[in-house]
Order: sequence, then C-alpha cells, then structure tokens
Amino acid sequence: MGDVPQAAFTCGTDFGTQKCPFCSNETFRELYMPYYKKINKWIHANTSWKTFKHSCGSIKALIPELIECGFDILNPVQWTAENMDPRELKREFGKDIVFWGGGVDTQKTFAFGKAEQVREEVLEMCRIFSEGGGFVFNTIHNIQAMTPVENVVAMIDAVKEFNRII
Repeated sequence: MGDVPQAAFTCGTDFGTQKCPFCSNETFRELYMPYYKKINKWIHANTSWKTFKHSCGSIKALIPELIECGFDILNPVQWTAENMDPRELKREFGKDIVFWGGGVDTQKTFAFGKAEQVREEVLEMCRIFSEGGGFVFNTIHNIQAMTPVENVVAMIDAVKEFNRII
C-alpha cells in the first residue's frame, strides 16, 4: 500500500475500566509491551505510518508505557473515567502522543444533554486538547442510540466554530 495509509490501527484491546486500568503496569510490561514494541518498531522502520492504539477507560497510569511501546496515537480519550483529567493528560503526555478523541462525552452530555451543553463541552475540549497540536477531534466513543440529532448538529457546528476561532 506504500505511503497511502497515514496510520495503522494496531490494537483494540481496552486496558481501562471506568475506575482504573484492568492490569498493573508490571503485567502490561510483561504480557503486552514486548509485542507492541515489536510491531510499532517494524511499522516505523518500514513505513511512514503512525501507529494507532485504542483503549477506553481510566488508563492514565499506562500512557507512559504506551508511549514507550512506540504508539503515536491514542484513541479514544475517555476523560470522563477516573483519573483522566483532560488538562493533566495534555500537559503530561501531549508532546509525546496524539489524542484522537475526547471531543465530547458520549455517555452523558452528548446523549442526554442539551445542544448548548454539547457546544460548550466541544469547545472546551477542543481548547484543551488542541493546544500545541496533537489532537484529532472525535467523540469519546461511538454515538449512542437515541442521541438527539440536534446534539450531533451542535457538535459539528462547535467544531466548525472552533476552527474559525483558531
């Protein structure tokens, strides 16, 4: 495929729950890290692609290991999970990994909030995560069934508004 792809989705294993990682850093290093390092190293040595890691949940404690594994992109950014403050994530890891997602809370605000709440949250998350680059807008996760159409429109309009601001 040459240089047509820009990123390779290498793994979709979730490592977090709503409250904490589901494994210790030691377990991650022993069971997962050697394989992640190997695939990321090969991709980086043989292509121009970035590597993309999916993991939901409270994974702040594991982000340094994900970076050490060679991942370039983290998706989603579930800042609604415990210990996942978006400002702290951006400050601590924003120079080392791209945050792809985290633009709006799909479990609460997006699904059950009002359009103005969605707009405000989208603008705030864009301000936080885009500072200095390294952010691709996306929701925290999939759009839930019964999410009001006006909230989807509010999200899209807020992203457009933010892009006019910067």
